[in-house]
Amino acid sequence: MSYTDIIFSSEAHIARVTLNRPDAGNAVNERMAGELADVCQWINQDDSIYVVIITGTGEAFCSFGEGESGNVPPRGATVVASIDRPVIAAINGDALGEGLEIALSCDIRLASAKARFGLPQVAGGLIPVDGGTQRLPRIVGRGKALELLLTAETITAAEAFEIGLVSSTVPPGELQTEVQKLAETIAAKGPVALKYLKEAVNKGMDMTMDQGLRLEADLYFLLHTTTDRTEGINAFREKRPPEFKGE
Repeated sequence: MSYTDIIFSSEAHIARVTLNRPDAGNAVNERMAGELADVCQWINQDDSIYVVIITGTGEAFCSFGEGESGNVPPRGATVVASIDRPVIAAINGDALGEGLEIALSCDIRLASAKARFGLPQVAGGLIPVDGGTQRLPRIVGRGKALELLLTAETITAAEAFEIGLVSSTVPPGELQTEVQKLAETIAAKGPVALKYLKEAVNKGMDMTMDQGLRLEADLYFLLHTTTDRTEGINAFREKRPPEFKGE
């Protein structure tokens, strides 16, 4: 696949999507949004991909989307959220506006120590329109989310870590290495189980506890019908690494 505003690669069950408009801070425009939609759909159809990494080219992760002027609503975060595999955000620089919304739509966020974060749309008389008002409170809590949204404050990577917005911060030169290690650790697990885990957690967040427990049980029993489940048991008994096939 060939794109203009993103770079896509896949190796050893790990896909990497790099936002590639460095001269514009990797801001989302219409073309990038379309390319993201295309590649996310492709990922969901490719059973050889177990984990996805999203990062940016140059000094920024992703800054304000060009549609955030109010003319064309951005949709980068919406399509990233549609990926049914675990998604890691490697936040190599500023994640602002639509950029932070994309990071919020990922499952795990690791950040460079130099990154900054913010949803400053209200300063321009707007509000986030690609999930920021919904995902941020679910990650950092209602009170802190409202504080960040209402003040349009930009925070540092250290502050983002303190409030749970990112799971860790690392020196800029070590970010991609650490993200790759994490992706490889996850990719070594059963791919069907990974998808079901993500589904159980994400859907369960919007369910009652009883509903969530039923969903968890249903997915657990579905796993018993898979070849990977049998391989996992055999590998444990034979004291060897499992060779999962996503079946």
